[in-house]
Amino acid sequence: MTTAPPGFNYAKASGIDSVAGAVIFAILYVPLFLFYIKQAIARPTYVFIVIALFCAVRIAAFVLRAFLAGVAKDGQNLDLLIAFEVIYNVGFFGLLYSAYTLVLDRGLLSDAPLPDGPISRITRRRPLFRIALAGAVAVGITGAIEAATGSTQKTIDLGNTLRKVSIYIFLVLCILVAFQTILLVRSEAQYGTHKVSNGAFGATHGIHILCLISLLLLAREAFFTATSNDLAKQNDENWWYPLAALTEFVAVVMFAAPGLVPSRDELPS
Repeated sequence: MTTAPPGFNYAKASGIDSVAGAVIFAILYVPLFLFYIKQAIARPTYVFIVIALFCAVRIAAFVLRAFLAGVAKDGQNLDLLIAFEVIYNVGFFGLLYSAYTLVLDRGLLSDAPLPDGPISRITRRRPLFRIALAGAVAVGITGAIEAATGSTQKTIDLGNTLRKVSIYIFLVLCILVAFQTILLVRSEAQYGTHKVSNGAFGATHGIHILCLISLLLLAREAFFTATSNDLAKQNDENWWYPLAALTEFVAVVMFAAPGLVPSRDELPS
């Protein structure tokens, strides 16, 4: 059933209430999208391309959220609410993988030897990380759809369980990004810093920026994990905007630091 009964609003029941918040974030992402598109054309690297796509996805998601919050008919449309949740969940794939890629790329450019422990080697295998990310997204989308459209309590409970599993996978992956960042910090402290080709802020202070990015993503996912059994609190915009939307936005802004993202020419072939 895609249209709510008279008087019932799916969006408001899911905590989506602020039009202003959604519009503000949609607008804030527009200049970032244009900036990263420019960077992706001038210096085509995976990180810039994916962050540009992430910004586009977030613009679409917040525009949808604004309609869900501000238009009663849209708020009563379950399909539109599911579309928002799917688009929002898919977007985090790109942001987290960009952070992971950037940490590994800067590790390749460091004077320090790469850690050779089994855990470190496994967590540096990018295909495995991508598979885990794709699995988290797929499980989360399936869970959101089942929880929203389930006709029995058993189906709804299954959907909520799948959503929790997705959150836990994302949390583990955020921890892995933080782990790789810590390894890079330790290595650079012992053997030397990132080889810089210029004195740009992001090139010389990249390790500090990477630490902040990984902490922001970890804080974002810790919020979802801590509230996984309390959807009312998780969807409360007083918590959701500062701990989910804002943490992502600040992390995306940090990727713009000059010299932070190495060019393809700088990376080992």
